[in-house]
Amino acid sequence: MSVAEAPDTLDRRRTGFDGETALEALRGQVDATRFVPGRAARVTVPETPLTRRTTGGADKALLFGEPVTVISESAGHAFVQSGWDGYVGYVTSDALGGAAETTHHLVARASHLYSEPHFKSRPLQTLSLGSALAGARIRDGFLETPDGFVPMQHVAERDVPKPILETALSLVDTPYLWAGNSAAGTDCSGLVQLAFRLAGHACPRDSDQQAAEIGVGLPEGAALQAEDVICWHGHVGLMLDADRLLHANIHHMAVAIEPLEAALKRISAYEYGEVTTIRRLA
Repeated sequence: MSVAEAPDTLDRRRTGFDGETALEALRGQVDATRFVPGRAARVTVPETPLTRRTTGGADKALLFGEPVTVISESAGHAFVQSGWDGYVGYVTSDALGGAAETTHHLVARASHLYSEPHFKSRPLQTLSLGSALAGARIRDGFLETPDGFVPMQHVAERDVPKPILETALSLVDTPYLWAGNSAAGTDCSGLVQLAFRLAGHACPRDSDQQAAEIGVGLPEGAALQAEDVICWHGHVGLMLDADRLLHANIHHMAVAIEPLEAALKRISAYEYGEVTTIRRLA
């Protein structure tokens, strides 16, 4: 099974249509056998790949607690759409559980989900920065969730923004991982998306989408500043200031900081060519 090609007017990556079944909102836009409202669910494992086919490489990772809409299910796989960025694809059905409203996000680089509200209790799962939590109450310094307990030192309420560069800097030296967007591994656009999402800004998943949708484009020759997003064909990075670039890249195979001038020369000559646009939050 694979995701059907969407009409030219729709982005396949964000179109809830598996070739046979589509979300009701797409009626009249895709030629589906049936239309469904979808079923609300969430990810209940630390992270899981979202794939274009049931057997194939990942397009992105879904993190613990990420809300999804289940569009269809068959043979142990579910075709879903992420509630965070609209991305669609297949996940294994056992990675999903019942829906729950996100109340907090994990803002530490990593933490543990404990069986009891005590640091000596059994850890159930290791969670990544950016995981979503459904907290019922606080017990003995731990957030109680349907899945276990998380130390309050590691979480923040959903609507409390974390500065973009604070998130990005916390991931320096994280290994590069294609389609990754967690503390276990991330690619360039996954890093940017995670940093923007925890700051409260909507951000698409892929570099071409980010180059088109983040903030506004700067005119050629504009002075750079912190949080500007530099885009190439197939690559993005964040400015720490006017002279330093932070990005997940294959040259270092990690999230790294380097002088912008040196990065521009290398990327132009050996990797992605010239910069296509620079984006800034309006």
